[in-house]
Amino acid sequence: MPTTDPAAGFAASDFAAEPRVTLDDAELQTIAVLGLGYVGLPTALALHAAGLTVVGIDISEARLAVVRMGRPDLLDSDLARLDVAREDGQRFVLTDDLGALESADCVLICVPTPIDARQNPDLEPLRAACATVVEHARPGQAFVLTSTTYVGCTRDMLVKPLAERGLIAGSDVYVCFAPERIDPANTTFAQTAVPKVAGGVTPACVAAVKPILETISANIHVVSSPEAAELTKLLENTFRAVNITLANEVAEAAGALGLDPVEVIDAAATKPYGFMPFYPGPGVGGHCIPCDPHYLLWQLRDERMYPAVISAAMQGIATRTTRIVQRAAEVLDLHGRALRGAAVLVVGAAYKPNVADSRESPALEIISRLRCRGALVALYDPLIGGVRIDGELLLSLDELPDMRDYDLVVVACRHDITPPEAFAGAKVVLDTTYRLPAASNRFVP
Repeated sequence: MPTTDPAAGFAASDFAAEPRVTLDDAELQTIAVLGLGYVGLPTALALHAAGLTVVGIDISEARLAVVRMGRPDLLDSDLARLDVAREDGQRFVLTDDLGALESADCVLICVPTPIDARQNPDLEPLRAACATVVEHARPGQAFVLTSTTYVGCTRDMLVKPLAERGLIAGSDVYVCFAPERIDPANTTFAQTAVPKVAGGVTPACVAAVKPILETISANIHVVSSPEAAELTKLLENTFRAVNITLANEVAEAAGALGLDPVEVIDAAATKPYGFMPFYPGPGVGGHCIPCDPHYLLWQLRDERMYPAVISAAMQGIATRTTRIVQRAAEVLDLHGRALRGAAVLVVGAAYKPNVADSRESPALEIISRLRCRGALVALYDPLIGGVRIDGELLLSLDELPDMRDYDLVVVACRHDITPPEAFAGAKVVLDTTYRLPAASNRFVP
Protein backbone atom coordinates (compact mmCIF):
# COMPACT_ATOMS: atom_id res chain seq x y z
CA MET A 1 0.00 0.00 0.00
CA PRO A 2 1.45 3.43 -0.89
CA THR A 3 2.82 5.30 2.07
CA THR A 4 1.32 8.64 3.01
CA ASP A 5 3.72 9.30 5.87
CA PRO A 6 4.85 12.93 5.38
CA ALA A 7 8.28 12.07 6.72
CA ALA A 8 8.84 9.30 4.19
CA GLY A 9 9.63 9.20 0.51
CA PHE A 10 7.85 7.03 -2.02
CA ALA A 11 8.67 5.02 -5.08
CA ALA A 12 7.54 5.49 -8.66
CA SER A 13 5.34 2.42 -8.28
CA ASP A 14 3.33 4.27 -5.66
CA PHE A 15 1.75 6.28 -8.46
CA ALA A 16 0.25 3.25 -10.19
CA ALA A 17 -2.94 3.36 -8.12
CA GLU A 18 -3.23 7.15 -8.12
CA PRO A 19 -5.88 8.54 -10.47
CA ARG A 20 -4.56 11.10 -12.92
CA VAL A 21 -5.64 14.58 -11.84
CA THR A 22 -6.55 16.93 -14.68
CA LEU A 23 -7.10 20.65 -14.61
CA ASP A 24 -10.80 20.13 -15.25
CA ASP A 25 -11.56 17.65 -12.50
CA ALA A 26 -9.23 19.32 -9.98
CA GLU A 27 -10.48 22.80 -10.94
CA LEU A 28 -7.01 24.19 -10.36
CA GLN A 29 -7.29 27.18 -12.61
CA THR A 30 -5.98 30.18 -10.66
CA ILE A 31 -2.25 30.20 -10.05
CA ALA A 32 -0.41 32.69 -7.86
CA VAL A 33 3.25 33.26 -8.66
CA LEU A 34 5.06 34.81 -5.70
CA GLY A 35 8.15 36.63 -6.94
CA LEU A 36 8.36 38.06 -10.47
CA GLY A 37 12.08 37.89 -11.11
CA TYR A 38 13.96 36.04 -13.83
CA VAL A 39 12.19 32.79 -12.88
CA GLY A 40 8.79 33.92 -11.66
CA LEU A 41 7.85 36.24 -14.51
CA PRO A 42 8.58 33.84 -17.41
CA THR A 43 6.79 31.12 -15.45
CA ALA A 44 3.75 33.34 -14.90
CA LEU A 45 3.67 34.20 -18.61
CA ALA A 46 3.93 30.54 -19.61
CA LEU A 47 1.06 29.63 -17.29
CA HIS A 48 -1.07 32.43 -18.70
CA ALA A 49 -0.26 31.38 -22.26
CA ALA A 50 -1.43 27.87 -21.32
CA GLY A 51 -4.87 29.25 -20.48
CA LEU A 52 -4.64 29.56 -16.71
CA THR A 53 -5.57 32.59 -14.64
CA VAL A 54 -2.42 34.03 -13.12
CA VAL A 55 -1.95 36.38 -10.18
CA GLY A 56 1.61 37.71 -10.23
CA ILE A 57 2.69 38.92 -6.78
CA ASP A 58 5.82 40.87 -5.91
CA ILE A 59 6.59 43.03 -2.89
CA SER A 60 8.65 45.40 -5.05
CA GLU A 61 6.45 48.12 -6.51
CA ALA A 62 9.39 49.12 -8.74
CA ARG A 63 9.50 45.63 -10.25
CA LEU A 64 5.75 45.63 -10.79
CA ALA A 65 6.03 48.99 -12.54
CA VAL A 66 8.67 47.64 -14.92
CA VAL A 67 6.48 44.64 -15.74
CA ARG A 68 3.37 46.77 -16.20
CA MET A 69 5.26 49.00 -18.63
CA GLY A 70 6.41 45.94 -20.57
CA ARG A 71 10.10 46.65 -20.02
CA PRO A 72 11.61 43.70 -18.12
CA ASP A 73 14.68 41.92 -19.45
CA LEU A 74 13.10 38.93 -21.19
CA LEU A 75 13.49 36.85 -24.32
CA ASP A 76 11.62 38.25 -27.30
CA SER A 77 9.17 35.35 -27.08
CA ASP A 78 8.38 36.19 -23.45
CA LEU A 79 8.07 39.90 -24.23
CA ALA A 80 5.46 38.96 -26.82
CA ARG A 81 3.65 36.90 -24.19
CA LEU A 82 3.83 39.83 -21.79
CA ASP A 83 2.23 42.13 -24.38
CA VAL A 84 -0.67 39.70 -24.63
CA ALA A 85 -0.95 39.23 -20.87
CA ARG A 86 -0.95 42.97 -20.15
CA GLU A 87 -4.07 43.29 -22.28
CA ASP A 88 -5.82 40.55 -20.32
CA GLY A 89 -7.05 42.17 -17.14
CA GLN A 90 -9.21 39.15 -16.30
CA ARG A 91 -6.67 36.32 -16.40
CA PHE A 92 -3.42 38.18 -15.68
CA VAL A 93 -3.26 40.32 -12.56
CA LEU A 94 -0.22 42.01 -11.02
CA THR A 95 -0.26 43.04 -7.38
CA ASP A 96 1.80 43.62 -4.25
CA ASP A 97 -1.15 42.50 -2.09
CA LEU A 98 -0.03 39.30 -0.36
CA GLY A 99 -3.63 38.62 0.60
CA ALA A 100 -4.19 37.66 -3.03
CA LEU A 101 -2.52 34.33 -2.23
CA GLU A 102 -5.77 33.14 -0.68
CA SER A 103 -7.60 33.32 -4.01
CA ALA A 104 -5.22 30.89 -5.72
CA ASP A 105 -5.71 27.18 -6.19
CA CYS A 106 -1.96 26.75 -6.50
CA VAL A 107 0.92 28.96 -5.31
CA LEU A 108 4.37 28.88 -6.93
CA ILE A 109 7.14 30.36 -4.77
CA CYS A 110 9.86 31.89 -6.95
CA VAL A 111 11.96 34.14 -4.69
CA PRO A 112 15.75 34.64 -4.58
CA THR A 113 18.00 32.49 -2.42
CA PRO A 114 21.31 34.40 -2.32
CA ILE A 115 24.39 34.00 -0.15
CA ASP A 116 25.84 36.53 2.28
CA ALA A 117 29.31 38.05 2.41
CA ARG A 118 30.63 34.94 4.16
CA GLN A 119 29.17 32.68 1.44
CA ASN A 120 26.53 31.28 3.76
CA PRO A 121 22.90 30.99 2.63
CA ASP A 122 20.80 34.11 3.08
CA LEU A 123 17.45 32.49 3.71
CA GLU A 124 15.54 35.57 4.82
CA PRO A 125 13.73 36.24 1.50
CA LEU A 126 12.65 32.60 1.24
CA ARG A 127 11.76 32.32 4.92
CA ALA A 128 9.59 35.44 4.68
CA ALA A 129 7.89 34.25 1.50
CA CYS A 130 7.10 30.82 2.91
CA ALA A 131 5.81 32.29 6.17
CA THR A 132 3.49 34.55 4.18
CA VAL A 133 2.24 31.62 2.10
CA VAL A 134 1.55 29.58 5.24
CA GLU A 135 -0.24 32.51 6.86
CA HIS A 136 -2.64 32.80 3.93
CA ALA A 137 -2.98 29.07 3.23
CA ARG A 138 -6.38 27.41 3.11
CA PRO A 139 -7.50 23.79 2.72
CA GLY A 140 -7.32 22.42 -0.81
CA GLN A 141 -4.48 24.62 -2.00
CA ALA A 142 -1.32 23.31 -3.65
CA PHE A 143 2.12 24.83 -3.04
CA VAL A 144 5.18 24.47 -5.26
CA LEU A 145 8.55 25.73 -4.07
CA THR A 146 10.86 26.43 -7.02
CA SER A 147 13.66 28.42 -5.35
CA THR A 148 17.00 26.64 -5.04
CA THR A 149 17.65 25.81 -1.41
CA TYR A 150 19.08 23.32 1.06
CA VAL A 151 17.90 19.74 1.41
CA GLY A 152 14.93 19.61 3.78
CA CYS A 153 13.88 23.21 3.31
CA THR A 154 10.46 22.37 1.84
CA ARG A 155 9.56 20.46 5.00
CA ASP A 156 11.11 23.03 7.32
CA MET A 157 9.49 26.10 5.78
CA LEU A 158 6.22 24.77 4.37
CA VAL A 159 5.21 21.29 5.53
CA LYS A 160 5.85 21.72 9.27
CA PRO A 161 4.42 25.26 9.59
CA LEU A 162 1.34 24.20 7.61
CA ALA A 163 0.89 21.24 9.96
CA GLU A 164 1.07 23.61 12.92
CA ARG A 165 -1.93 25.37 11.39
CA GLY A 166 -3.71 22.02 11.09
CA LEU A 167 -3.12 21.67 7.34
CA ILE A 168 -1.54 18.29 6.63
CA ALA A 169 0.38 17.89 3.38
CA GLY A 170 -1.15 15.15 1.27
CA SER A 171 -4.66 15.44 2.63
CA ASP A 172 -5.55 19.05 3.51
CA VAL A 173 -3.02 20.73 1.22
CA TYR A 174 -0.49 19.58 -1.40
CA VAL A 175 3.22 20.45 -1.28
CA CYS A 176 5.96 19.83 -3.83
CA PHE A 177 9.45 21.02 -4.61
CA ALA A 178 10.01 21.55 -8.36
CA PRO A 179 13.22 23.49 -8.99
CA GLU A 180 13.40 26.11 -11.69
CA ARG A 181 15.41 25.44 -14.83
CA ILE A 182 15.33 28.81 -16.56
CA ASP A 183 18.45 30.07 -18.33
CA PRO A 184 18.10 33.79 -19.16
CA ALA A 185 18.78 34.68 -22.81
CA ASN A 186 18.95 31.02 -23.82
CA THR A 187 16.91 30.70 -27.01
CA THR A 188 18.04 27.12 -27.70
CA PHE A 189 15.98 25.49 -24.97
CA ALA A 190 12.50 26.91 -24.46
CA GLN A 191 11.08 26.60 -20.95
CA THR A 192 8.35 24.26 -22.18
CA ALA A 193 10.94 21.93 -23.78
CA VAL A 194 13.02 21.48 -20.63
CA PRO A 195 12.01 18.54 -18.39
CA LYS A 196 10.95 19.50 -14.90
CA VAL A 197 11.78 17.57 -11.74
CA ALA A 198 9.10 17.33 -9.06
CA GLY A 199 9.25 15.83 -5.59
CA GLY A 200 6.08 15.72 -3.52
CA VAL A 201 5.56 15.01 0.15
CA THR A 202 3.13 12.24 -0.85
CA PRO A 203 1.95 10.81 -4.17
CA ALA A 204 -1.25 12.82 -3.77
CA CYS A 205 0.82 16.00 -3.66
CA VAL A 206 2.44 15.20 -6.99
CA ALA A 207 -0.89 14.15 -8.49
CA ALA A 208 -2.37 17.53 -7.55
CA VAL A 209 0.53 19.59 -8.88
CA LYS A 210 1.60 17.64 -11.94
CA PRO A 211 -1.20 18.89 -14.27
CA ILE A 212 -0.12 22.47 -13.62
CA LEU A 213 3.55 21.74 -14.19
CA GLU A 214 2.65 19.94 -17.41
CA THR A 215 1.27 23.19 -18.83
CA ILE A 216 4.78 24.70 -18.76
CA SER A 217 6.93 21.61 -19.33
CA ALA A 218 6.43 18.71 -21.68
CA ASN A 219 8.14 16.19 -19.39
CA ILE A 220 7.72 15.94 -15.61
CA HIS A 221 10.28 13.69 -13.93
CA VAL A 222 8.90 12.64 -10.56
CA VAL A 223 11.32 11.80 -7.76
CA SER A 224 10.59 10.17 -4.42
CA SER A 225 10.59 13.23 -2.14
CA PRO A 226 11.10 16.98 -1.93
CA GLU A 227 14.57 16.26 -0.58
CA ALA A 228 15.53 14.30 -3.69
CA ALA A 229 14.37 17.19 -5.87
CA GLU A 230 16.24 19.72 -3.71
CA LEU A 231 19.50 17.80 -4.01
CA THR A 232 18.93 17.36 -7.75
CA LYS A 233 18.99 21.12 -8.22
CA LEU A 234 22.09 21.53 -6.08
CA LEU A 235 23.83 18.79 -8.07
CA GLU A 236 23.00 20.46 -11.40
CA ASN A 237 24.71 23.73 -10.54
CA THR A 238 27.52 22.18 -8.51
CA PHE A 239 28.32 20.10 -11.60
CA ARG A 240 28.59 23.30 -13.62
CA ALA A 241 30.77 24.99 -11.01
CA VAL A 242 33.21 22.09 -10.92
CA ASN A 243 33.48 21.92 -14.70
CA ILE A 244 33.89 25.67 -15.16
CA THR A 245 36.76 25.62 -12.68
CA LEU A 246 38.29 22.75 -14.65
CA ALA A 247 37.88 24.69 -17.91
CA ASN A 248 39.68 27.69 -16.41
CA GLU A 249 42.54 25.49 -15.25
CA VAL A 250 42.78 23.85 -18.67
CA ALA A 251 42.85 27.30 -20.26
CA GLU A 252 45.85 28.30 -18.19
CA ALA A 253 47.55 24.99 -18.96
CA ALA A 254 46.90 25.46 -22.68
CA GLY A 255 48.31 28.97 -22.51
CA ALA A 256 51.49 27.74 -20.84
CA LEU A 257 51.85 25.18 -23.64
CA GLY A 258 51.18 27.70 -26.40
CA LEU A 259 47.77 26.31 -27.34
CA ASP A 260 44.28 27.74 -27.82
CA PRO A 261 42.04 26.28 -25.08
CA VAL A 262 38.83 26.84 -27.06
CA GLU A 263 40.24 24.87 -29.98
CA VAL A 264 41.17 22.04 -27.63
CA ILE A 265 37.76 22.02 -25.88
CA ASP A 266 35.91 22.11 -29.22
CA ALA A 267 37.98 19.17 -30.41
CA ALA A 268 37.25 17.19 -27.24
CA ALA A 269 33.54 17.96 -27.68
CA THR A 270 33.46 16.02 -30.94
CA LYS A 271 33.47 12.87 -28.82
CA PRO A 272 29.84 11.75 -28.77
CA TYR A 273 29.95 10.27 -25.26
CA GLY A 274 31.71 10.85 -21.94
CA PHE A 275 32.48 14.54 -22.47
CA MET A 276 30.54 17.78 -22.09
CA PRO A 277 32.15 21.07 -23.14
CA PHE A 278 32.61 23.89 -20.62
CA TYR A 279 34.53 27.01 -21.55
CA PRO A 280 36.84 29.33 -19.60
CA GLY A 281 35.98 32.90 -18.73
CA PRO A 282 36.47 35.72 -16.23
CA GLY A 283 34.54 33.94 -13.48
CA VAL A 284 30.91 33.05 -12.91
CA GLY A 285 27.90 35.23 -12.22
CA GLY A 286 24.16 35.19 -12.02
CA HIS A 287 22.17 33.71 -9.19
CA CYS A 288 22.97 30.02 -9.59
CA ILE A 289 26.58 28.90 -9.92
CA PRO A 290 28.22 31.39 -7.52
CA CYS A 291 25.58 30.64 -4.87
CA ASP A 292 23.97 27.22 -5.08
CA PRO A 293 26.98 24.99 -4.27
CA HIS A 294 27.47 26.98 -1.05
CA TYR A 295 24.03 25.83 0.11
CA LEU A 296 25.28 22.26 -0.13
CA LEU A 297 28.67 22.97 1.48
CA TRP A 298 26.97 24.89 4.30
CA GLN A 299 24.60 22.03 5.05
CA LEU A 300 27.28 19.34 4.85
CA ARG A 301 29.44 21.16 7.40
CA ASP A 302 26.77 20.32 9.98
CA GLU A 303 27.25 16.67 8.99
CA ARG A 304 31.02 17.07 9.43
CA MET A 305 31.51 16.45 5.75
CA TYR A 306 33.98 18.50 3.70
CA PRO A 307 33.72 17.48 0.04
CA ALA A 308 37.15 18.21 -1.42
CA VAL A 309 36.21 18.51 -5.10
CA ILE A 310 33.31 20.89 -4.53
CA SER A 311 35.28 22.99 -2.05
CA ALA A 312 38.24 23.26 -4.43
CA ALA A 313 35.96 24.22 -7.31
CA MET A 314 34.32 27.03 -5.34
CA GLN A 315 37.73 28.23 -4.20
CA GLY A 316 38.80 28.31 -7.84
CA ILE A 317 35.73 30.34 -8.73
CA ALA A 318 36.32 32.73 -5.82
CA THR A 319 39.92 33.44 -6.89
CA ARG A 320 39.32 33.71 -10.64
CA THR A 321 38.88 37.48 -10.69
CA THR A 322 42.12 37.90 -8.73
CA ARG A 323 43.88 35.99 -11.51
CA ILE A 324 42.27 38.22 -14.16
CA VAL A 325 43.51 41.40 -12.49
CA GLN A 326 46.97 39.95 -12.00
CA ARG A 327 47.03 39.06 -15.68
CA ALA A 328 46.00 42.62 -16.53
CA ALA A 329 49.02 43.88 -14.60
CA GLU A 330 51.29 41.38 -16.40
CA VAL A 331 50.02 42.37 -19.84
CA LEU A 332 50.51 46.07 -19.14
CA ASP A 333 53.99 45.40 -17.78
CA LEU A 334 54.90 43.70 -21.07
CA HIS A 335 54.07 47.01 -22.73
CA GLY A 336 56.02 49.13 -20.28
CA ARG A 337 53.02 50.40 -18.35
CA ALA A 338 52.13 49.96 -14.68
CA LEU A 339 48.59 49.11 -13.67
CA ARG A 340 48.55 51.99 -11.21
CA GLY A 341 47.46 55.09 -13.08
CA ALA A 342 46.62 53.17 -16.26
CA ALA A 343 43.45 54.00 -18.15
CA VAL A 344 41.47 50.76 -18.31
CA LEU A 345 38.19 50.18 -20.14
CA VAL A 346 36.14 47.23 -18.91
CA VAL A 347 33.71 46.02 -21.55
CA GLY A 348 30.67 44.21 -20.17
CA ALA A 349 29.16 44.38 -16.69
CA ALA A 350 26.56 41.66 -17.32
CA TYR A 351 27.22 38.19 -15.97
CA LYS A 352 26.59 36.62 -19.38
CA PRO A 353 26.16 37.83 -22.97
CA ASN A 354 22.93 39.42 -24.12
CA VAL A 355 21.30 39.90 -20.71
CA ALA A 356 20.79 43.14 -18.81
CA ASP A 357 21.68 41.45 -15.54
CA SER A 358 24.79 42.13 -13.45
CA ARG A 359 23.97 39.93 -10.44
CA GLU A 360 27.16 38.40 -9.06
CA SER A 361 28.92 39.38 -12.28
CA PRO A 362 32.68 38.78 -12.17
CA ALA A 363 33.09 42.12 -13.94
CA LEU A 364 32.06 43.93 -10.74
CA GLU A 365 34.83 42.34 -8.72
CA ILE A 366 37.32 42.83 -11.56
CA ILE A 367 36.53 46.55 -11.61
CA SER A 368 36.81 46.77 -7.82
CA ARG A 369 40.19 45.01 -7.80
CA LEU A 370 41.50 47.11 -10.68
CA ARG A 371 40.56 50.26 -8.77
CA CYS A 372 42.19 48.97 -5.60
CA ARG A 373 45.42 48.63 -7.55
CA GLY A 374 45.21 52.21 -8.76
CA ALA A 375 43.78 51.79 -12.26
CA LEU A 376 41.48 54.46 -13.69
CA VAL A 377 38.52 52.38 -14.79
CA ALA A 378 35.76 53.21 -17.26
CA LEU A 379 32.86 50.89 -18.10
CA TYR A 380 31.01 50.19 -21.31
CA ASP A 381 27.98 47.91 -21.41
CA PRO A 382 25.23 48.73 -23.93
CA LEU A 383 22.62 46.78 -21.93
CA ILE A 384 23.41 48.00 -18.42
CA GLY A 385 23.29 51.69 -17.55
CA GLY A 386 25.44 51.47 -14.45
CA VAL A 387 26.57 49.31 -11.54
CA ARG A 388 27.50 49.86 -7.92
CA ILE A 389 31.13 49.20 -7.09
CA ASP A 390 32.04 49.37 -3.41
CA GLY A 391 28.97 51.50 -2.78
CA GLU A 392 29.69 53.94 -5.61
CA LEU A 393 27.67 54.17 -8.82
CA LEU A 394 29.74 53.63 -11.95
CA LEU A 395 27.82 54.62 -15.06
CA SER A 396 28.37 52.94 -18.38
CA LEU A 397 29.59 55.08 -21.26
CA ASP A 398 26.69 55.90 -23.57
CA GLU A 399 28.47 54.84 -26.74
CA LEU A 400 31.28 52.51 -27.67
CA PRO A 401 34.38 54.64 -27.03
CA ASP A 402 37.55 54.96 -29.07
CA MET A 403 39.61 52.03 -27.84
CA ARG A 404 42.82 53.92 -28.57
CA ASP A 405 42.10 56.20 -25.62
CA TYR A 406 42.85 53.40 -23.12
CA ASP A 407 46.06 51.69 -22.06
CA LEU A 408 44.16 48.41 -21.67
CA VAL A 409 40.75 47.06 -22.65
CA VAL A 410 39.47 44.19 -20.50
CA VAL A 411 36.68 42.27 -22.22
CA ALA A 412 34.67 40.74 -19.38
CA CYS A 413 31.45 40.14 -21.34
CA ARG A 414 30.67 40.89 -24.98
CA HIS A 415 27.09 41.22 -26.16
CA ASP A 416 26.28 40.40 -29.76
CA ILE A 417 25.61 44.07 -30.54
CA THR A 418 29.30 44.84 -29.93
CA PRO A 419 31.16 43.32 -32.90
CA PRO A 420 34.57 41.66 -32.44
CA GLU A 421 36.17 44.08 -34.89
CA ALA A 422 35.41 46.94 -32.48
CA PHE A 423 38.52 45.95 -30.51
CA ALA A 424 40.92 45.97 -33.44
CA GLY A 425 42.17 49.49 -32.75
CA ALA A 426 42.88 48.98 -29.04
CA LYS A 427 46.45 49.20 -27.79
CA VAL A 428 46.16 46.08 -25.64
CA VAL A 429 43.17 43.76 -25.13
CA LEU A 430 42.77 41.23 -22.33
CA ASP A 431 40.11 38.89 -23.68
CA THR A 432 38.67 36.99 -20.73
CA THR A 433 35.99 35.52 -23.01
CA TYR A 434 38.58 33.71 -25.17
CA ARG A 435 36.36 34.49 -28.15
CA LEU A 436 37.94 37.45 -29.93
CA PRO A 437 40.01 36.76 -33.05
CA ALA A 438 43.73 36.21 -32.51
CA ALA A 439 45.70 39.43 -32.93
CA SER A 440 49.02 40.92 -31.88
CA ASN A 441 47.30 43.13 -29.31
CA ARG A 442 45.10 40.37 -27.85
CA PHE A 443 46.01 38.45 -24.70
CA VAL A 444 44.06 35.90 -22.67
CA PRO A 445 44.25 35.04 -18.98
